[in-house]
Amino acid sequence: MSYTPQFYKKILHSFRRFIAKKWLSNMSPLQIAVTGSQGKTTTTNILYHILKKMGSTVCTDLNLDTIYNVPITALHIKPWTRFALFELGVDHPSEMNTHLEIVKPKIALITGISPVHTDKEHFGSFENLIKEKRKLIESLPSDGYAILNGDDENIRKMTPYTKAKVIFYGNKNTNNVFASNIRISLQGTSFTLNWNTINDVKLEQKSMQVSTHLIGGHHIYSIISSLITVVTIQKMLNLPVSLTRSIEVITKMKPLNGRMNIEEGPMGTMLLNDSLRANPASTSSGLWTLFSIEHTGKKIAILAEMGELLEPEKEHDKIGDLIALLSIDTIVLIGPLHKYTKDRAIQNGFNPQSIYWTENVIQASEVLKKLINKGDLIYLKGSLLRHVERVPMILNGQKVKCKIGICPFYHHCPECAYKEYGYSFTSHS
Repeated sequence: MSYTPQFYKKILHSFRRFIAKKWLSNMSPLQIAVTGSQGKTTTTNILYHILKKMGSTVCTDLNLDTIYNVPITALHIKPWTRFALFELGVDHPSEMNTHLEIVKPKIALITGISPVHTDKEHFGSFENLIKEKRKLIESLPSDGYAILNGDDENIRKMTPYTKAKVIFYGNKNTNNVFASNIRISLQGTSFTLNWNTINDVKLEQKSMQVSTHLIGGHHIYSIISSLITVVTIQKMLNLPVSLTRSIEVITKMKPLNGRMNIEEGPMGTMLLNDSLRANPASTSSGLWTLFSIEHTGKKIAILAEMGELLEPEKEHDKIGDLIALLSIDTIVLIGPLHKYTKDRAIQNGFNPQSIYWTENVIQASEVLKKLINKGDLIYLKGSLLRHVERVPMILNGQKVKCKIGICPFYHHCPECAYKEYGYSFTSHS
């Protein structure tokens, strides 16, 4: 569903964009832009915390829609601002063009490509999505830098489309910078950062240990790309090249809410909350993380549907394939599309007694009441508009009767006026 602003808001937004473009063109911060299907918010957040230690930094609001966020951010930039950091999300054709009318980055990061927003209401195909995100590195000058997830073949294929210098990162040793010796626990993630010589830039050590409270292998991509960006900036500004302070910042960082943060769960459990976004790549990564964590109690995954996919049945089938490979004690699925997930997992050998399909969060909660015990680890995965936070609310005894699958509201359920008697599209259209 697409939000259409009122007429006067459109006029205000157009005027603000005009002023923002003029304003930023007269400022001189080093502009850095981040895009991708997953990981861009965490990457932007890590970079912001590092860069603000290096100088005055302005960053897009992590909670605002990008189309409104970009001009607002541009207008926050002052003559003394040293770094301007933009997260550029896109979900419609030509949206990146709109961002780049204002933003003129020297450094661009692409975090990963997943077939989200590829349904007919958005890009209409995976290829259109790739082309739109690719426009970011197409816009870079020849003395700019494209920092690309080299583990993603769709991103590697973008390299002929940029004049900028390209740096690849990931977990494979074919990248310029890569991670090895990865360890994941409920306390966080650690790995060895392996750094080859890039554009004549040498670090004090070719291998460095990195530890963080961020939980999950997908955060490694955000960390590595951020560290590469820092070194690139140091070189561009003729600063001493070092990652020691940057790694210290990362070591102290906490996860963003709803992005793999640990919470006290219902009925004496521990909750790994990943309920802010859900696409094929992030869901797969979250399940691998749950599988990798050592825990004495049961591991239970609660998965809501993934939306805005060109081939939703196929993508949910793939999650079923993955589930069959992992030793997770119990899977509870929510929503019609997850019927495909359940059937595929069972076809591939997953225990049919350990996987449950439910129509909505209320049914899921009823199933879970009979399954969970004190000390269990619950992984909660869904996108914001699926509002799977209703499940722990119900299990904690709160009055929740709203069982709508896709919600029109972005605010969280504890604040919602409809939670106690439900929401109906027909009565509020």
